[in-house]
Amino acid sequence: MVEPVRVRFSPAPTGFLHVGGARTALFNWLFARHHGGAFILRIEDTDVARSREEWITGIQQTLLWLGLTWDEGPVLQSTRFDAYLAAAQRLLAEGHAYECYCTEEEVRERNEAARREGRTPGYDGRCRNLTVEERAALAAEGRPRTIRFRTPDEGVSRFVDVLRGEVAVDWATVHDFVIVRSDGTPLFFLANAVDDIDMDITHVIRGEDLIDSTHRVLAIRAALGHPEQPVYAHLPLIVGKDRAKLSKRHGAIALEDFRERGYLPEALLNYLALLGWAPPDGREIVSRDELIAMFELDDVNRSAAFFDYDKLDWMNGEYIRAMPLDRFEREIFEPALQRLRVAPELDAYHALAEAAQVRITTTKDLEDQLSFLVEEKNFVIPDDEWERVIATERAQELFDAAIRHLETCEWTHEGINLKSTVEGLGLKPRKVMPALYVAIEGRARALPLYESIQALGRDRSLARLRRARERLGAPSEAPPA
Repeated sequence: MVEPVRVRFSPAPTGFLHVGGARTALFNWLFARHHGGAFILRIEDTDVARSREEWITGIQQTLLWLGLTWDEGPVLQSTRFDAYLAAAQRLLAEGHAYECYCTEEEVRERNEAARREGRTPGYDGRCRNLTVEERAALAAEGRPRTIRFRTPDEGVSRFVDVLRGEVAVDWATVHDFVIVRSDGTPLFFLANAVDDIDMDITHVIRGEDLIDSTHRVLAIRAALGHPEQPVYAHLPLIVGKDRAKLSKRHGAIALEDFRERGYLPEALLNYLALLGWAPPDGREIVSRDELIAMFELDDVNRSAAFFDYDKLDWMNGEYIRAMPLDRFEREIFEPALQRLRVAPELDAYHALAEAAQVRITTTKDLEDQLSFLVEEKNFVIPDDEWERVIATERAQELFDAAIRHLETCEWTHEGINLKSTVEGLGLKPRKVMPALYVAIEGRARALPLYESIQALGRDRSLARLRRARERLGAPSEAPPA
């Protein structure tokens, strides 16, 4: 590859950054970093009515959270209207475009008529060959004026896609299209062509839903005197379990959602890289530096990529478990305690943090697991969990014995261990211990019991066991075994 690689990620700020856009940004970034090129962030906000400042900011923050830093930009297309409109005027002057005075309603009605008559809908060229006088008359009526690009009447548009080979379409099937709206704002095709020329973009890596637009953009480039083509690679769709395009009904799709649910950026970045690409050695846990070293466009799959939430959960858990414990405590455990408004007494909670690290999938899971540490007034045992206690054999005796043991035992993991106490009652720990979990942590499936009791402290642990015991009532009230 002789020329310096220059790629761009160019989202429209009409919402949060979704999985598909993030994967596109990542592949552009990896390609640029692999070849020592430039990664440019360009915000395509020509649709002023739908663009919002908070989404422009949000896109940048999310990319930085993933670690995808850019070399140039962000360039906002809304600041470059003069360049686009100057290009439009040049196309008009050279006969590559023309003024159109058809209203949206008129075009829609003619398209509907074409469908009824079995003809292919699309702009019918009504204003293509108007005389100067006819245009002046229509303008005098106060009709809205757009600028349309004049597509070739014959021939074939061709470009080579790295993933799909040659892509061709007959120009006869591509109708004249609007490049400047009636309000004077440019459309995507024009702005895209002008920016890619001005920014010396060498490779365009984007979603396959934009394949059709490529022919229009290339036609504008050629009309502006730039017939050379960037290298194109249109990435396959990302689909859900039903093989339909990934959408909100499949679960979280915005990167902000994944962040809020407790996924680590390095794990999500690793997973996104595997959506349509895989390292040659077949590994799944791959570091950022390894991704950069191995990534090649030629290795991207041609078929749709399946987004597997279970696999992402597994991968996120692997990244959490691989953390040094001190980093886990500092970056994940302590913030989870703070969100629960629990003072992060790490000396007391160290064993609990170590136990939690190997069990959780996301940081949100950790927050749920640690919720038993909240103040007593906020501690609640759900009814379905309490049913487990009621159904436990000799539950009153179990709680009485546990209380006696915890009142006097040494306050260490070994001292707290209740196994011998339970066995001394002739009970099987596997069957009755869930009742103690419920009393201490509010659920039967929770963090290890002894670490949780130690973290909760002697006074609070005994208080919870005594409340549970009182709630059970006298032994005579218990259901028969």
